[in-house]
Amino acid sequence: MSLFRLSYLLLVISPAAALAKNPTGADLSRLSLYQAQNLQHQGQLSSQELTEYYMARITQLDDQGPTLHAVTDINPDALSQAKQLDSERRSGKVRGPLHGIPIVLKANIATADQMPTTAGALVLKDFKTSVDAELVAQLRKAGAVILGKTNLSEWANFRGEGSASGWSALGGQTKNPYVLSQSPCGSSSGSGVAVAADLTLLAVGTETDGSITCPAAINNIVGIKPTHGAVSGHGIIPIASSQDTAGPMTRNVADAAALLQAIATPEAQQKYGDLNASVAQQPVRQVVLVRQYDKDFPAIGKMLDQLKKQLTSLGVTVKERQTWQLADSVYQDEFTVLVYEYKRDLNQWLQDFKAPAAAKDINSVIAFNQQQGKNALAFFGQQYLEQAAATDLEKQKAAYLLARQRSQQMAAALLDEDLVNGTLVIVPATGPAWAIDHVKGDQYNFGSASAAAISGYPSLTLPAGFDGHLPLGVSIIGKPWQEAHMIGLAHALEQQRGPTAAPTFKRSL
Repeated sequence: MSLFRLSYLLLVISPAAALAKNPTGADLSRLSLYQAQNLQHQGQLSSQELTEYYMARITQLDDQGPTLHAVTDINPDALSQAKQLDSERRSGKVRGPLHGIPIVLKANIATADQMPTTAGALVLKDFKTSVDAELVAQLRKAGAVILGKTNLSEWANFRGEGSASGWSALGGQTKNPYVLSQSPCGSSSGSGVAVAADLTLLAVGTETDGSITCPAAINNIVGIKPTHGAVSGHGIIPIASSQDTAGPMTRNVADAAALLQAIATPEAQQKYGDLNASVAQQPVRQVVLVRQYDKDFPAIGKMLDQLKKQLTSLGVTVKERQTWQLADSVYQDEFTVLVYEYKRDLNQWLQDFKAPAAAKDINSVIAFNQQQGKNALAFFGQQYLEQAAATDLEKQKAAYLLARQRSQQMAAALLDEDLVNGTLVIVPATGPAWAIDHVKGDQYNFGSASAAAISGYPSLTLPAGFDGHLPLGVSIIGKPWQEAHMIGLAHALEQQRGPTAAPTFKRSL
């Protein structure tokens, strides 16, 4: 716990500050972006009050109570930022669509402030960057309050084999807010849990393969893994630039659309048009619904039966597909790509952002971890770091380029078979959350993120049901730059479904 966070806990938070209503009587629990903006516009809510509300929630639920371990750092400047934005609003200046709105960022996203950028790794403890990631600069320009940073699977789940989603040496184990014994899924687990547990209004996660889609589904929220290149990767501690991307994690589709609009590059914004307007439109007339997992997961079968009825009532033609999977060779090629680019891209990031000597490159990180032993490595190893360090970027370049070409082409081919004439694919994102296990590591049941991740196609994950106490979600996949259509369909389904159930922090199954 940071010194600021401890002092805030001891000196600032009072029982009254933790109430769900502000002095004007406005209910602040599980606000939407529209509601928060409207309350601020009407003078019924200040950014300072909203920021204090989330700080109180973090103290109640992240540090105490169920101890979710979703938030690693609270920004010491968050309240002063909020006060400044309130002052600007009173003077008639509104910076942008996120003016006064608190947001948390995954701890692998650089910020030029008093918060460290660590990827959860001990070697980067207290490491502060002097430059904002590009998306952070865009958020500040849009008026957002950078509230804090969130826990993640260490090194975005690319340190070694046998990891447990949501665990890092610095942040500990993030817990699923619906059932605390179950996985929050990774690696953007902290961002997903923070949104689900109402510790923030908005969050940004990052994905290489499944790290937005999986925690979105398992934590009953909306996540968008945008078209590759739609959001700048500048300032994000990388795994592999050919697949890495940041994206929104929110409680509803409209908020995700607004956040994506704010962090998209100027080129992407031009291609998207007005994503906020797309929420009210539903131009999709046909979808392919993947039923491959129904037999092994009866709750998913029931969920998709209900989803099919909802789609039909919207006038959408539903074609069903019983088998939908990539060849094993695609995953082998993907791993070749990730390991190669990990060495190239992570070494470059550590150099560009002037990391400390112990983390000047991957070899230094490996040596530090070996020296620190279990303090750094805990219950699993660093095989992925070691494989990246052993990669010869010159000698293995041809093999890498071939693997990248093959994997991207085969992933795109699987999707392109169905993504014709405006058709979208809908597939269960993953199965129900498995138990957190620090001996065996993650016990994944299945995941459907790889085709969109490898090809660079966009994917939007939406809450769609439950298996007992555990949330289930579906991913809507489209062609590159089809986010507007995906958002319109997702919003229409969301309106049919109604509000999602808030977490109750059940201790175990």
